[in-house]
Amino acid sequence: MPAPVKIAIACPMELIRAGIREMVANTGIQVIAEAGNAAQLRSLVKQKKPQVLLVDGSLPGCVRQDSFELVAELKDRLVGISLVFLTTVDNPTYTARARAVGASNCLSMSVGREELVAAIRNAAQKKPATGAGAFVAISGALSTRAAATSTKNLTPREQQVLSHLAYGLSNDEIASSLEIRDRKSTRLNSSHLVISYAVFCLKKK
Repeated sequence: MPAPVKIAIACPMELIRAGIREMVANTGIQVIAEAGNAAQLRSLVKQKKPQVLLVDGSLPGCVRQDSFELVAELKDRLVGISLVFLTTVDNPTYTARARAVGASNCLSMSVGREELVAAIRNAAQKKPATGAGAFVAISGALSTRAAATSTKNLTPREQQVLSHLAYGLSNDEIASSLEIRDRKSTRLNSSHLVISYAVFCLKKK
């Protein structure tokens, strides 16, 4: 019998956490820890090592940051742990930000049992998200291979950055998504300026 997939849940709503526990019961998935706020999540990742961490996109207690920035802060402690974000907001920017910080998927709180279990299993096995959901579509749009050719005004790299800017990602999130190690890279900053200027010129026409 295969070992169960160990998961942790970071969500402020006990009802949601209880619902997830019920949905994954008898599926070979084991909930080993839970957190209701940012402080509890920080403690959780110090003490536990789940294979998959489900994180509410609006986790309370994130001082001067949100769940996405908190996850980025905890990146070193999350090595080897796959992330799946849960959100009540149908917002492409949330989905893009989840992808930028390395999430395996971003699901609606109203997700069904079959889709949730499949997403957890894919994440545990380090497989890409599948299906026709927003995360798959946005991941494709933000792929480093999506912009393969240059145009008259933009290079492929600038097109990649532009696609990220269109979803409202910050410079740090763009750097993470495009795997730019130096977050203060002048290349990234100059791309940002070039694209901003190009958009400004287009609006003036």
